[in-house]
Amino acid sequence: MPAPVTLSGWGRFPRQPTRLVAPRGDEGFAGLLAAGEGLIARGHGRAYGDAAVGRPVTAATRHLDRMIAFDPATGQLVAEAGVTLAEVIAAFLPRGWFPSVTPGTRFVTLGGAIAADVHGKNHHRDGSFGAFVDWLDLMGPDGTVRRCSRGENADLFGWTLGGMGLTGIILRAAIRLRPVETGWIRQETRPAADLDAAIALMEEARPATYSVAWIDCLSQGAALGRSLVLIGEHATGAELTPRERPHPWGPARRSRTVPFDAPPGLLNGWTVGAFNALYWRNGLRAQGTRLVDWESYFYPLDAILGWNRIYGPRGFAQYQCVLPLAESARGLRRLIGAIGAAGAGSFLSVLKRLGAQESRFSFPMEGYTLALDFPVGRRSLALMERLDRIVLDHGGRFYLAKDARMGAATLAASDPRVAHFTAMRAGAGLAAAFRSAQSERLDL
Repeated sequence: MPAPVTLSGWGRFPRQPTRLVAPRGDEGFAGLLAAGEGLIARGHGRAYGDAAVGRPVTAATRHLDRMIAFDPATGQLVAEAGVTLAEVIAAFLPRGWFPSVTPGTRFVTLGGAIAADVHGKNHHRDGSFGAFVDWLDLMGPDGTVRRCSRGENADLFGWTLGGMGLTGIILRAAIRLRPVETGWIRQETRPAADLDAAIALMEEARPATYSVAWIDCLSQGAALGRSLVLIGEHATGAELTPRERPHPWGPARRSRTVPFDAPPGLLNGWTVGAFNALYWRNGLRAQGTRLVDWESYFYPLDAILGWNRIYGPRGFAQYQCVLPLAESARGLRRLIGAIGAAGAGSFLSVLKRLGAQESRFSFPMEGYTLALDFPVGRRSLALMERLDRIVLDHGGRFYLAKDARMGAATLAASDPRVAHFTAMRAGAGLAAAFRSAQSERLDL
């Protein structure tokens, strides 16, 4: 077993000691489980907090990197858990296929997407990633591999979608891609002068395939919650202009890299406020409909490799909650008001409309989800505790794939499913075999 290393999620907070290993094949993972120390699987490390940092062992899935089969009649792809969405897009977009659901980064693995049951800009219409998983192969604590689907080991399948890797090691899966004619998105930008206008626009946009809003969390008074709502549809070949036709699957783009950690304190209320004002003005100028490439619409931050370094050496914490539909407007006003009063604006503030979803342990519920990033510090951690109380007051819940600092009591108070999940883990003998720094912090 290798010596301990210090490991974190994408937010670079918290950092935890663990022994990092990368088994090859089913036998390698079974052997690791036989040691009986307890582990968690880790894909590309894009969970923001400590969900994919094991206590005491972290089992990397980077060698589970094969695409096994594809059915062009149904769009079903069978692949190993360590394959990333970026690799899927590179292989299949030129053939006219795209992920049916994608989060805000294409560098997440299939195993990670299933474990977090990620959602995207189309949840209001299509649901979460799990809705397009036909089956998965899951290794249990005894090394046995079980095929899980809605018709086979259905209970275990349901708990694994959104189970944060705590039900076993996802080895392979069959997912369904969606057919597309081009790699371009027909994007409509609609400005909203305040939160009520933003919610009204997103409700109006529910028939659209994709919708998302950038929201200014520092604006107050009459402009509280001013937003830019971005509505998207996959463009057809007939919609391409002479500018796009030479590159029907999107232009070749070059990534930039953040070469060093930004100085501490670079992202503060003043700099974020200036950025928000500029972004709002640019959005007003860009309102209307235009074609944008798939990378710009779905993954704007992926173009900046190592963008997590802009938050400085202490890292950042992402905060994401969802409020039930009936409470969304009231709860969002309180959340935005608290953020503005603290002067701790988030550099990245995203609002999405989620559709109805009944699931064992996945994050989404029908309502509005707000995602925020804060540089780690005493003031920001205290602010997030205040935000927790507002979310609880309005019946909301929290996204474990983004969590890095929540307490067990807060999670339990937000979600009655927690008790059922922990009981299931104890009854199935999973708790000792599969555990992460997050699961121990949250008493899962």
